[in-house]
Amino acid sequence: MHIPDGFLDAKTAVAAGALAVAGLGVALRRVRRVLPARRVPLIGLAAAVVFAAQLLNFPVAGGTSGHLIGAVVAAVLLGASASVVVMSAVLILQCFLFADGGLTALGANLFNMALVAPLVGYGVYRLVRRVAGSGLRGTLLAAGFAAWCSTVAAAIACAGELAVSGTVAWRVALPAMAGAHMVLGLGEALVTALIVAAVARSRPELLHEPALADGWRRSAGVAAYGFLVALGMVVFVAPVASRAPDVLQRVAAELGLTPRAPALAAPFAAYGVPGVRAGAAATALAGAIGVVVAFAVAWTAARVLTRRDRASGAHDA
Repeated sequence: MHIPDGFLDAKTAVAAGALAVAGLGVALRRVRRVLPARRVPLIGLAAAVVFAAQLLNFPVAGGTSGHLIGAVVAAVLLGASASVVVMSAVLILQCFLFADGGLTALGANLFNMALVAPLVGYGVYRLVRRVAGSGLRGTLLAAGFAAWCSTVAAAIACAGELAVSGTVAWRVALPAMAGAHMVLGLGEALVTALIVAAVARSRPELLHEPALADGWRRSAGVAAYGFLVALGMVVFVAPVASRAPDVLQRVAAELGLTPRAPALAAPFAAYGVPGVRAGAAATALAGAIGVVVAFAVAWTAARVLTRRDRASGAHDA
């Protein structure tokens, strides 16, 4: 769903960028105000896991592939505003280090996947959980359905931007993007529910935020373990992930669309590493670099925004 350079006209790119900047600014202020300092390590963990998950493309019908967005996982564990910050850090990193998503389309990609996906997903999660109950079954139902909704909502936003730009007619973009992501969203829902279930069984405090005196150290331990899991995902699984084009790439190919601007020159473009010829090794190394940088950037940003002596905080609406 990462829009490349040249697919959006100037007015759409600027408008989406302005909305993304405004939304990220609000999210940063809320994180600074409400995020407990003990949750800072989990910001880094969420960024590392989301980056790793987005490398793991899986095949779907029609010769296309998809990957987890991860916005709802971050929102369930950290709140909507922190999820916006996590997703923004990952998307900015993907753009500048890996040329995954165009520079001129960065604002649109942020709007779709760092604003629409987490905010829609978290809103649906809260609503369904209120109706279905706060027990494990209700939580899993809410998380799964919210993940599906967030995927489809982001796809619809992407289709709208392409249509407004005149790149693809709305009657073509909407069914192509939304229809395919309704299927992809089922995978997003399943994986999200499994992750939330694992967290609920092994670290239920991450879902309920008790005021623990040693909360910062406990979160740091969870983050360190999760970081190693994310690193293992990109080293051992990413090299064998599906190489089929994603939905947007498939639609562009079928319609004969080509980018109207050159791609950004990035140090690890296409998830390769200069001097490393073996495709699997390059993907694994580039992925490992991305996980480390994503963790460090998101953790540092959250650390700057919060004070370690902050005693308590709550999920944001």
